[in-house]
Amino acid sequence: MATKKNDASLDVNEALSKSEAFIIKYKKQLVTAVIALLVIVGGFFGLKYGYLQPREDKAQSLLTLGQQYLAQRDYDKALKGEGKFPGYLKIAKDYSFTDASNLAKLYAGLAYAQKGEVKNAIKYLEDFSPKGDQSVSPAAMATLANCYAADKQVDKAVETFKKAAAKADNASLSPLFLLEAGQLLESQKKADEALKLYQQIKSDYPTSSLASPQPTPSGTIGDAEIDKYIERVSK
Repeated sequence: MATKKNDASLDVNEALSKSEAFIIKYKKQLVTAVIALLVIVGGFFGLKYGYLQPREDKAQSLLTLGQQYLAQRDYDKALKGEGKFPGYLKIAKDYSFTDASNLAKLYAGLAYAQKGEVKNAIKYLEDFSPKGDQSVSPAAMATLANCYAADKQVDKAVETFKKAAAKADNASLSPLFLLEAGQLLESQKKADEALKLYQQIKSDYPTSSLASPQPTPSGTIGDAEIDKYIERVSK
């Protein structure tokens, strides 16, 4: 069983036409990336206090049995199990109040998101309790935001993206989450609110790929990508 002792280290009709693009992107990239990371690290949130009780130990062992199904993108078996693996749904239910149960909820939510079953994905991702890390937990929150958008809960999606950005608080993830929130706000014709988020990206994360000046085909240095968004909503 793989464990880590370190604390953890997705329209509203035409208005959401832009959101459809990032839903596709997140289904293919973000969710897959989170799953891949979880498979690599195994018991991501296990051993929080340096030991595992027998019930926790058993549940963590069962979690690792299901990683092959996530890696193979066999999400039905990941959810419902096969052979000695009971499935993440059962682990989440039968081992409540354990770190393994919490992680099983995340696995289940990600599997449902990949299957396109948005409401089920929301159920389990909402039940997942984020931890103190700045990578997997914020990405899980952003996946939930993506699912809210797909379920036409745009206001929730925006707020959850913002929370994910705050939790990540780094130049790699936060600007991306703020950008998605801004694009959703634009789709709701809330240009002023979108502008604030775009300006936040530029001021708080100046070294990010979105805020850094980009080279042009001619070899000169051009504007940062976020400047295009700022200019658009400032008109």
